[in-house]
Formats: sequence, structure tokens, C-alpha cells
Amino acid sequence: MIDMANTIIPKSDQQNADDYISGPRTITITKVSANEGSSEQPISVYFEGDGNKPWKPCKSSRRVLVTVWGRDAASYVGRSLTLYRDASVTWAGMAVGGIRISHMSNIDEPVTMALTASKQVRKPFTVKPLEVEKRPAKREKSPIDAYGQELAHLLQEVAEGDGGDVDRLTLFWANTSARRLAMNIPADRL
Repeated sequence: MIDMANTIIPKSDQQNADDYISGPRTITITKVSANEGSSEQPISVYFEGDGNKPWKPCKSSRRVLVTVWGRDAASYVGRSLTLYRDASVTWAGMAVGGIRISHMSNIDEPVTMALTASKQVRKPFTVKPLEVEKRPAKREKSPIDAYGQELAHLLQEVAEGDGGDVDRLTLFWANTSARRLAMNIPADRL
């Protein structure tokens, strides 16, 4: 199958409604930064896999973020939301499409608020809870991990054995300083 969605990605330095023609996308936020001097797009929201094309939320989307998650943008990092293309969004009187939020993590029930649709009209807008899969934090194995695993294995052998492995354990401890230096492990870490 040839994935046509990859062939219609707009060339831009930010996410556009056209990026969502092929469907909604759930993102996990990695950073929120201020765009000094830009009154129209004062915030950039970076996320996992953004290709350095941040989402620059419109005022209505910023109001949703503040209503649901609060004023502190730093607390948004690690949270997730689902973005979609709303074809009814207008600019200069023409329907051009825009990016909207449908689901957000860290809420237990739908949140409905009134958002400005035009100067005279406010309409209800609802954001639904997003169930996100909890991912265990990735951690690189250090030399200490390998050292600890070897020690645990050796202690288990000693405990289960007939005592013949005590000599190996004694040798293991005798070489601890040499091992620590070879692995560049500070003495206070063992």
C-alpha cells in the first residue's frame, strides 16, 4: 500500500489544518514555549514526533488548554491531547479549516465551556477525557546495574549452593575496588 497521507504534508514551520486531513492525531507534549513578539501565535507546543513543526494553538484552543489544564504551561509537558481538523473554521470570511482539540488527558469527565465563535456568538465546546497508556520510564542500564545483577546472581548461587561458591563471592568482593575503577563508578555509589 502506498500511504498517500505522506504526500500531502504542507511545507511549513508549524502544524497546519492540512496536516490533519488524513485524520486526528494524538500527541504527547514535550515543551511549551512563548513566541515573543507574536500576538497572533504567542505559543508553540512541541510534541513527540513533531519534526520540529510545533502546534501553535489559536486563541480558542489556548482557552481550552487554560480551562482544562490551568495557567501553568510547564505542567502540560508529558500530557496528551488529540488534535483534529475542523473544516468549518473561517479566516477572512472564508472556510479554511483549523486545528481543534477533541480529547485531553488528565481529566476524568468531559469538560464543556463556551467559546467565542464570532464577536456576537459564543458556542458550547466539549473536550472529552483521553485515556493514555502509561508507559514505563525508559532508563539506560548503567555499569552499576550490571554489577548489581552479577552480585545478586552470585549471592543467589551461594544461598542455594553447598558453599562451594563462597570462594567466588570472596573473590568478587576482593575485586570490587578494581571493578569500580574499571567501570568508572564512584565509591559512594556502591
